[in-house]
Amino acid sequence: MVELLLRPKEAMIPIKDDQELGLMRVAGRVAGTVLDEVAQWVQPGVTTKEVDEFAAARIKHHGAKSAFLGYRGYPSHICLSVNEEVVHGIAGPRRLQYGDILSLDVGVVVDGFIGDTAKTVTLGVCDPESKKLIEVTEQALYDGISCALAGNRVSDISRAVQARVEANGFSIVREFVGHGVGRSVHEEPQIPNFVTGGGSPRLKAGMTIAIEPMVNAGGAEVKVLRDGWTVITRDGKPSAHFEHTVAVTDGKPEILTWSERKLSELKVK
Repeated sequence: MVELLLRPKEAMIPIKDDQELGLMRVAGRVAGTVLDEVAQWVQPGVTTKEVDEFAAARIKHHGAKSAFLGYRGYPSHICLSVNEEVVHGIAGPRRLQYGDILSLDVGVVVDGFIGDTAKTVTLGVCDPESKKLIEVTEQALYDGISCALAGNRVSDISRAVQARVEANGFSIVREFVGHGVGRSVHEEPQIPNFVTGGGSPRLKAGMTIAIEPMVNAGGAEVKVLRDGWTVITRDGKPSAHFEHTVAVTDGKPEILTWSERKLSELKVK
């Protein structure tokens, strides 16, 4: 779940110890696994409410709770954003159509720690522009993750994401950003997907952050619907969203929200 961009402020950035990182790994693995399960299950003809109900059942199956349900009044177990919806879409009667793109954002709580992850999927075959948008947004996520190194600054992540997106002719949402995550859905620091020009915190081992590009096919401008949650593009063009929770280490960044399936594949390699 993305955070509203606020003016920079002096705040403590939590550093997790080894035990806390272990708990974050468990929460992240559950979040990633639920996201995988929902992405594989969803299909044209189902409603976003039915998708949310399936996600709720899978979250419970894995012994977790939704980190989003009731958070600041949010009414769904996961965020479901269709086509021009950027983030924070709410489950309801909308029936998914062949060719739609759907952004799924999953947050779970396990033993007091949160895993937060997102991806955009297609319902059947989407149009070429949306396909490229999804591919570039995912690439931008991994570009950002590669810069989550101890000693770097948050702005190094932001710069990498921005470069990938804008080189491909797409635009970055400015009003909402990534964030720290741990015992709370939103912790410091904020992680913009663009270089703000202001001060930027230095990354340290033990930080856990949610890097999440939100990329629009058209202009960067967005607006919030009357439900108070759903963010859409102002020009009605599609938007894509990818996210991983990442731990900054003394070496390479560690993706905490790989699913069980992905972790198995990595072990085989």
